[in-house]
Formats: sequence, C-alpha cells, structure tokens
Amino acid sequence: MRKKKRKQLVSQMSQGLALSKEKLINDFLRMGLKEGDVLMVHSSLSSIGYVDGGASTVVEALIDVLGSDGHLLMPSAPNASYQLDYIRENVLFDVLQTPSALGAITECFRKWPGAIRSAHPTEPVCCFGPNAHWFVESHFGQLTPYSEESPFRKVIESKGKVLYVGVTLSNAGTHLHTLEDAVENFKFPVYYPQEFEVSVVFPDGSTKKMLTKVHDPAQSRERRCDELISIFEKEGALQRVKVGDASCLLVDASLMFATMIKQYNENGVTMYTPEGS
Repeated sequence: MRKKKRKQLVSQMSQGLALSKEKLINDFLRMGLKEGDVLMVHSSLSSIGYVDGGASTVVEALIDVLGSDGHLLMPSAPNASYQLDYIRENVLFDVLQTPSALGAITECFRKWPGAIRSAHPTEPVCCFGPNAHWFVESHFGQLTPYSEESPFRKVIESKGKVLYVGVTLSNAGTHLHTLEDAVENFKFPVYYPQEFEVSVVFPDGSTKKMLTKVHDPAQSRERRCDELISIFEKEGALQRVKVGDASCLLVDASLMFATMIKQYNENGVTMYTPEGS
C-alpha cells in the first residue's frame, strides 16, 4: 500500500498535478471550516496527494482559513505506538526539542513560529492562535492526559471541531479517550497500574517532574474505534469530507463528547464495546 501511494505521488509530481495552497483552502472552506473556528487536526500528508510545498503548505492553508481569531491545534505525541513501551525507555520530555511522531504535518506545526506546545510527556498538543496559552497551559501535571484540564477537553469546551485527514478514529481517535477520563469509575481498566515519573524540560530551560499514567496495551488491543463512526454520523456529530485525494472525517467535538457520554450511560457503548453491553 505504501509503495503504491509513493508511486502515485511521484506520478502526480511528474505530471505537474501538485495541489496548491489555494486548492487546499477551497477544500477546507467547502467542508465548512471558517474564520474563528477552533480546530484540532490529525493528518497523513501522503494521503492528500502531492502538495506543492509539502507540510508547510497544509499548515499555511489551515491558518489562513481559521484567520486571526481562530485556533489550530495538533497532537504531537513523541510516540506512535503504545505509551507504555515509550515511557519505559524515555523518562525525559523536552517541550521544544522532542519531535512529534505523528507525521510530517504535526512535526512542521510543532516548529511553527508562534505555535505553543503543551508540557505533557505522552500526549502533548501544539496550538496556534490568540489564546493558545489557555489551551495548553494546564496540561502539565495532569495524571491522565485527557482530563478536563487538557487541550482535548478544551477543544470540546470551546465547541471546536476535529478533522481527520486521511486517518480515522482507529489510528487517530485521541478524543475518544476524553470519555474515559470524564466518567467516574470507567468500566474498563484502560490505564496501566503503575504511574511513571517523567522529567519535563520547559522552553525556558527549567526542568520539573510529574507523574503520568499510560494506557495498558492489553486493553488498548481491544479497541474497535471505527465501529463508532456510524453512531456519530447518526447523531450528526461526524461527516465525511475530502481534502485533495484524502478521505477525511470532520467531527463536532462537543456533540461527539455528548454522544459518547449518552451512549455510555444508556447503552454501555465504548470504543471497546461499540455495540453496547
């Protein structure tokens, strides 16, 4: 699959079929994004097609669409696999220097002038916009990264949107974890029993320690995230859209969260039991 995609990108490049910033802006506007939006983006650059200027063009297009009053956020986790495997080998997280492992667009955005990164060692989030500090400032010190003080919950609180570009809930469903941190005594043991102490290096050079929980791989392997898509569609929380060649999902974060709470309380629906229990 990856070789086929690479061949397609090379073909587009050789034929001069590059996607411009203007084309991306039109696609973003067509799906309903607008000036002043709060938007969290999960992405796969290669899924979009050959973009003139690469990842930076995608970031520029998004910022242009959201305007001076909007806020663009992207997860920038340093691990692309199980948190437990990562944290056992990494007891130091540098807010400025530790790369994002979530693709070229997120790594480009991490370095973007004016973007601010939250100081959580397993699920840091970058934000660009006039109130970026508010979105990221309280993430440090949270025992679990999806709490009400996290950027994920603040996107919900702000009635923001989540855009999945060429990825789905199964490989980028971070917002689904807000349910687990929001309800009391969540019925599945999603977190590993041990807590981990991590040293966090801040942009000013200071270092502080904090404790964090990580997901238990045994429970993570039971996820069936994409089976929730039809539920969100039915409730009007999710729509299928396109950016370039990429099939995308655009989610109303607040409605998604409300749907998860309702379905959990009434039917026992989770990413582990999408049919209910």
